[in-house]
Amino acid sequence: MAMKQNKLPAAYYRGGTSRAIIFHQRDLPVNQKEWSPIFCGALGSPDPNGRQLDGMGGGISSLSKICIVGPSKHPDADVDYTFAAIGVKSMDVDYSSNCGNMASAIGPFAVDSRMVTAREDGEVTVRIHNTNTGKIIHSTFPVVGGEAAADGSFAIDGVHGTAAKIELAFIKPAGSKTGKLFPTGNITDMLDGVEATCIDAGNPCVFIQAKDIDIDGTILPDSMDSNPELMSKLETIRQKASVAMGLSKDEASAPQSIPKIAIVSPSTSHKLLSGDTLDENTVDLVVRALSVGQPHRAVPITVAMAIAVAANIKGSTVYPNTSSTRADISGVTLGHPSGKIMVGAKFDDDGSLATAIVFRTARRLMDGTIYWK
Repeated sequence: MAMKQNKLPAAYYRGGTSRAIIFHQRDLPVNQKEWSPIFCGALGSPDPNGRQLDGMGGGISSLSKICIVGPSKHPDADVDYTFAAIGVKSMDVDYSSNCGNMASAIGPFAVDSRMVTAREDGEVTVRIHNTNTGKIIHSTFPVVGGEAAADGSFAIDGVHGTAAKIELAFIKPAGSKTGKLFPTGNITDMLDGVEATCIDAGNPCVFIQAKDIDIDGTILPDSMDSNPELMSKLETIRQKASVAMGLSKDEASAPQSIPKIAIVSPSTSHKLLSGDTLDENTVDLVVRALSVGQPHRAVPITVAMAIAVAANIKGSTVYPNTSSTRADISGVTLGHPSGKIMVGAKFDDDGSLATAIVFRTARRLMDGTIYWK
């Protein structure tokens, strides 16, 4: 018997180099176990063709995301933000990590949906509690006519054009899931015969050097994806890191989205996805990151944060690959397949990580009603 489609209020935002459907928590079932079929249906998962044509997903991990936003009971926050990474070819719904790119859209969504009251024109700071990690993020951006500004002169690599600048300050991001900056107790560990730094700042991550796995550090995503031996090696290291960091009891049960893994190499001039050349003098090191088994076309924000921290720590796998002369004295500048990103890391007097700051853009693409079968 034919049935009517299901429907719920929702919005669709670009945040940094990602896109996601955003739901207000009040519109979802109280029982979180009932969320999975809604999220998968709305995005078009599972799709064995990997395209999510029957939903709003884009066929890659950075475009297969869900955000849930609601009022916060945290004393230092205005809203709660829960992130879910959705499988493209599967019905996996993973709440184990935060998405820093989509975090840039949460403040604008809170203002646009009137969850947070802002002045008609000026600047506003929305305090966000990320429930995946328990961490606080301060999102500061301009407001025009009581709504988050879209127009502006700030550009980020990987997104065409310019938009309003959004400052994201991640407050004390160390130990987001493990409670420690170095969950294994070591600055480096040997994982599957490869030296690796396991670090938890924003999200748990594992960093290895391109030279140690005998690849060109400027390799582009499609070339990585078409190299099954390389992808298998990276996944094995990632799973071993999960066990070493205490994120899973064994390799088979390692979460899909954490730890994230990235390959680092010294700065060198090389071709980007756009065909343009990235000048080696404009970045401090080169990064190639993966998430949910897919190479990223731009470095995830939480990976960039963790790399910026590791770049300042002698003995880490990132430190020797980082230029001693900074391209931007405000922080560490990373080269990625779509361009570059600068991350500022501020430390307390005791050496602990106080704040990591990045700048992004975001925009409301639509809001209304979303349908799924």
